[in-house]
Amino acid sequence: MRVGIYLNDKYKAEQEEYLGKIFSALKPNGIECALITDVAYIKTLDVLLVLGGDGTILAVASECARHGVKILGINFGHMGFLTDFESNQLSQALSVILNGDFKTVRRSMLNVEFRGKNYLALNEVVLQRCTTGNSFSNTVNLHAEIDGVTVDNFSSDGLIISTPTGSTAYSLSAGGSILSPDLAAFIMTPICPHSLHSRPIVFSDQSTVKVNQTEKNCTLNLIVDGRVTDTLNGFDVITIRKSECFTEFISVEDNNFFNKLLIKLNIWSK
Repeated sequence: MRVGIYLNDKYKAEQEEYLGKIFSALKPNGIECALITDVAYIKTLDVLLVLGGDGTILAVASECARHGVKILGINFGHMGFLTDFESNQLSQALSVILNGDFKTVRRSMLNVEFRGKNYLALNEVVLQRCTTGNSFSNTVNLHAEIDGVTVDNFSSDGLIISTPTGSTAYSLSAGGSILSPDLAAFIMTPICPHSLHSRPIVFSDQSTVKVNQTEKNCTLNLIVDGRVTDTLNGFDVITIRKSECFTEFISVEDNNFFNKLLIKLNIWSK
């Protein structure tokens, strides 16, 4: 087995001790282990051990998905929805790798087509008004259709297309529903719509979404999993559908989505 370790530099001081423990535990047991500083090397791995939060995992999820590399996350961040272990559970995480005592969970992804380019998203794709410089715009007008049928013309700050995994992220903050990870659906959530009837819409993950501007004078940011990847001007059409790739996470048997939801969102049941 070839295991890589990917760090969030923000927590590098804490993780130096972790690195020593990881190498000491894995190498004597015949497991190849290397620190990954360039995502190009991910394709050579079987498992990527990610030390960080959800943002750190999102930074490598698409590359792991393209090459069939499994992710095991240890949370050093704030929320940690995508991680199975907390920072004080390193020994448990390592035993999972050493014993092979784990299952894997596949999470669906979005494929985004734009100007001949393709992007993968584990959480969401966002079309959002530009808020800086000469490209600043107040609201944007977007036309959205699903399987060739118009859904709505949105006057808003933008539009979020989210997977079930991403439904607990930006979409949730914008008023979208939470989708359980095993649901074969996506959700379209307008951002601050200037309309009483514009509401989040859940739709089949077998559908194709197309979004375009209805006014040419606005600049839009195309944001994929929290990172601005491109800008749109004019009447560019963005096509979004379910990807053939998926993100595969190493998971423990007692990992329950709803239990995690209660803990991570600080909702306490009695």
